[in-house]
Amino acid sequence: MKLSAYARKIGVSYRTAFRWFHAGKLPGYQMDTGTIIITDAPPETAVTVTEQKVAIYTRVSAAENKDNLERQAKRLTDYCAAKGYRVALVVKEIGSGVNDTRPQLMKLLTHPSVTLSVVEHQDRLTRFGFNYLDKLLAMQGRRIEVIHLAENGQEDVVQDFVSIVTSFCARLYGRRRSKRKTERIIAELQCEESDHAPQARPGQRKQTPKAR
Repeated sequence: MKLSAYARKIGVSYRTAFRWFHAGKLPGYQMDTGTIIITDAPPETAVTVTEQKVAIYTRVSAAENKDNLERQAKRLTDYCAAKGYRVALVVKEIGSGVNDTRPQLMKLLTHPSVTLSVVEHQDRLTRFGFNYLDKLLAMQGRRIEVIHLAENGQEDVVQDFVSIVTSFCARLYGRRRSKRKTERIIAELQCEESDHAPQARPGQRKQTPKAR
């Protein structure tokens, strides 16, 4: 049968089946027209290519939120059980969502046998560049499944913001001064927020509406 028909039959994308064919995992041949024909695959091969290895990824930004790490893992495990997924790997990590060198995430993304990664929110995986990761993994026949597509509220936003400010301060002022500069910027932002309501200028009298 044609490669496209074979891909539909076993429930994978054409790109994935194409990659398997060129890797020698599928028996068949390519015609002069470019059409790829798959001959009857052995039963064990069909079982192997249709299996998916599921991993769940959980993350919090700071150690004080470690309890939430366990709650995330429990919710994701329950979700996978309800979907009929067999979880092979549970990844737990403490680190900022803007940190692109998280070791546990790197292991997950470069683990070729993990075909499905399940996360609770997009920003649990990464604060920026989620679509890039999603597209790159899809090209490898792998995918990311997000339980809640809505934003994750205010959780961990402050820690991630501090990480961004610290990184830029370190570049501008050096490592020694970055912590002090970061603390000053955060304090100023918090002061502006608490002082958001407009105040009357010194000497300015409060205006009262004139009676008609």
